Amino acid sequence: MEAFMTKRALKRQLREGAFDARQFEDDGKVRRLPVDRAWSPLPHYNDDRDQAYMKTIKAKSQGQQALIEAIDAKNLVLALGPAGTGKTYLAIAKAVEALEAGRVGRIVLSRPAVEAGESIGFLPGEMEDKLAPYLRPLYDALSDRLSMKRVRALMAEGAIEIAPVGFMRGRTLNNAFVVIDEAQNCTYVQLKMLLTRLGWHSTMVVTGDPAQSDLLPELSGLATVAEKFEAVDNIAVVRLADRDIVRHPLVAEMLGVL
Repeated sequence: MEAFMTKRALKRQLREGAFDARQFEDDGKVRRLPVDRAWSPLPHYNDDRDQAYMKTIKAKSQGQQALIEAIDAKNLVLALGPAGTGKTYLAIAKAVEALEAGRVGRIVLSRPAVEAGESIGFLPGEMEDKLAPYLRPLYDALSDRLSMKRVRALMAEGAIEIAPVGFMRGRTLNNAFVVIDEAQNCTYVQLKMLLTRLGWHSTMVVTGDPAQSDLLPELSGLATVAEKFEAVDNIAVVRLADRDIVRHPLVAEMLGVL
């Protein structure tokens, strides 16, 4: 009966997301399978790039280098490109670098909470809980550059703020590093509102892939805004390509046929 209850409790914990692996640390029956870290599903790829984490970010392609240089040189940068090119990661990494160096007083991260076939109303919890899954990629990128303890401390201090696009209206963002992620899911009016939030001593990086919008093609405003900004000298528009993808090599192959 005890074993049955344990299994039932385990199923409930897994279903509710409360699974704690520490409760099995003393289980002598657990068998750990050997892991071959050198194994690759595609051994014919000779990828000699350094994938290890480095405190100082390092470009892994010419497009990424152009993006880093643009962020260093301009106060407003649009980074357009397919999935896996490091747009969001590089933008957040540069934001953390600027905050740690004291060049800005806070980081503001924002992305649209657009339903891509799923309904936000059916997610459990209050409004903050419903929005959390949409903002999770920003938390992941932050935690890759800072420890979660440090992230929580900075958020408690107000030095890091993560908010959906709808919460940005009417604000002026001074002395801040602003990252607008997944901008392809913003309308032209939303982008105009976001871009005009830029205040003194601030940098804004807008990232997105116009080819992967969850909005109807005529509603997404990113491509239109990027075309207009290419004629403005004080704004950088960086277009990344398939050759800049730094995820698994299959990502580039998939995007080439999808």
